[in-house]
Amino acid sequence: MQTSTHLNLTAPGVYLENIPILPGKDLLTGVPVFLGVAPVNNAQENGLPVPTMLTLWTQFGQYFGQPLLHSYLLHLVRVLFANGSRLSSVLPLLDHILSALQNGLAEIETLDGYLAHAVRGFFTNGGRLCYVVPLLNNTLSELQTGLRAIEGLDVIDLVCAPDIMQNSEAEVAMEMQKAVLEHCERMGDRFAILDGFSITKIEDIEALKIQQQRLIGDNGALYTPWLKIENAPMNIPPCGHIAGIYARNDRQVGVYRAPANYLLEGVLDLSFLFTDTDAEILNPQTGSGVNCIRSFRSRGMRIWGSRTLSQNPEWQYINIRRLKITVLRWAERNLADALFEPNNRDLWGRIERELTVYCESLWEQGAIHGDSSEEAFYVKCDEETNPPAIRNTGQIVTEIGLAPTTPSEFIVISLVHGSSGVRFVES
Repeated sequence: MQTSTHLNLTAPGVYLENIPILPGKDLLTGVPVFLGVAPVNNAQENGLPVPTMLTLWTQFGQYFGQPLLHSYLLHLVRVLFANGSRLSSVLPLLDHILSALQNGLAEIETLDGYLAHAVRGFFTNGGRLCYVVPLLNNTLSELQTGLRAIEGLDVIDLVCAPDIMQNSEAEVAMEMQKAVLEHCERMGDRFAILDGFSITKIEDIEALKIQQQRLIGDNGALYTPWLKIENAPMNIPPCGHIAGIYARNDRQVGVYRAPANYLLEGVLDLSFLFTDTDAEILNPQTGSGVNCIRSFRSRGMRIWGSRTLSQNPEWQYINIRRLKITVLRWAERNLADALFEPNNRDLWGRIERELTVYCESLWEQGAIHGDSSEEAFYVKCDEETNPPAIRNTGQIVTEIGLAPTTPSEFIVISLVHGSSGVRFVES
């Protein structure tokens, strides 16, 4: 059995070491925030955009414009000129398009990018609640502004930024995705759903391998290929549809189940059809990987992978990492008040009792494994976990061991209550 022996507990806070846990009744999971280019409303706090809550897809159009028919007009003109077309040949085409617009035969949306399609994909695939943060442009600095705006948004546990993939330079796109990963790692209570580069041919796999190797983080996963959907003349990144699957999985089963082997709704086709050999290249048996969406005869298009971008074998599966994230969120909501109580045996006993009840519920739901509750978990908060040196820092340390349903030894966490709230450190 693994125990916690190498924690640095000098800084105040509540720490969590290596754990999977299920949400309590009052804790929502599968709630994403989408960051992307959209009209910014006037509501701001401290100069930052205010996240907008959506519970229906139709609300997106009310706040940010109605994406009825995605317009790639400017992109079309650029392509025509880049391929040798002259003004004399382009103008009649533009005149035809404008005439169709004036006669109501076509519509141009106010948005450009993938944000609207991602949000729609989320609701189509089972999502019920999300937040949208509009960005002024598709730059790293503006993305960082959006990330600062969601630091206090504790209801979310997923982060998506589909418009990153509009960047034509791979290095820029990866730097922006790194910023999302770093945000999720630093906050500790959220997980990034990232889009792989567009793939249409076998040679594109090499770029995806490089992307996976460059994006390293415990709190994120990478998905490919892109999707063909209705009302979008070009393929779109999959993160919104994937987020909907996460939400559906959490609601129907729980975060302890991997969000894999689910049928994607609202998808007409994939930009690339992976074979078993192709998928094995991107998703090896061990280590981090790129999660492929596969098309199966008579079974539809399904998520075929559940790997994180972590280099730590303990966190290579999405469900195990998200369970650990959820424990931090549960502790923040249910145990934060312990900070204000006397640090003595009475408090230790209360913490043990509450966590034992919680872990019992996890075992009963099948989130942790064992023929008995004693085999499935243990909770320890006493003088051994709280020696004088720890108590003098104003902290309370609780050790919890859990047996996850995936093959593994006990995963051990150390919850540490302190003046700065609830945080965690890795072993």
